[in-house]
Amino acid sequence: MNSYTVVTGASSGIGRAVAIAFANRQKNLILIARREDRLLSLKEDILTQHPQLNIIIKCCDLTDQKKCLSLYQELSAYSLETWINNAGFGQYANIATQSLESIIQMLQLNVEALTLFSSLFVRDYHDVPGTQLINVSSSGGYTIVPTAVTYCATKFYVSAFTEGLSHQLIKDGAALRAKVLAPNATETEFANVANDVTDFNYKTGFNRYHTSEDMATFLLALV
Repeated sequence: MNSYTVVTGASSGIGRAVAIAFANRQKNLILIARREDRLLSLKEDILTQHPQLNIIIKCCDLTDQKKCLSLYQELSAYSLETWINNAGFGQYANIATQSLESIIQMLQLNVEALTLFSSLFVRDYHDVPGTQLINVSSSGGYTIVPTAVTYCATKFYVSAFTEGLSHQLIKDGAALRAKVLAPNATETEFANVANDVTDFNYKTGFNRYHTSEDMATFLLALV
């Protein structure tokens, strides 16, 4: 049976670069995101280079807990090798004025969806050799950014949850491994969304930053 690598948040940024990097390693893919047009474009780009691969796309709003559970049930038809929880959302704002809707979305996507998928994957693949769970945190998951307290708090959770899970799996003698990737500033759409702008300039905004392709390389090294 063919095995698959799952990538959430695959329609752009780090997720898109990771999908391409795994395709270059001849891995079949299940790509998850909200924007179907971008997923279809990514699938076409990958198959142009690797027509022998199986590329499955799943459109899903991962801020909806019921949709997450339903999606995972759909994926029971596939043999999974690696699950990458990359989907995430951030916003720079003062807590006193931050949109409650944004706070809820961050909790639902960065914490709830990641925890649900991680827990379900661990239950099903705990003893399957060669399987890996990779959760994407952030450097903000290890230090507080005063203008992004809520976002950092969600990423602190991702880091602590994944590191704790990793120790638990090793202690239990599980075949599955859990790992965390914590990107520093990376040139993606993230800053536009987080700052509510359309043209964020990374060169002036950061002394040092990475590209999505850099992060994909780091993630492959982590694998």
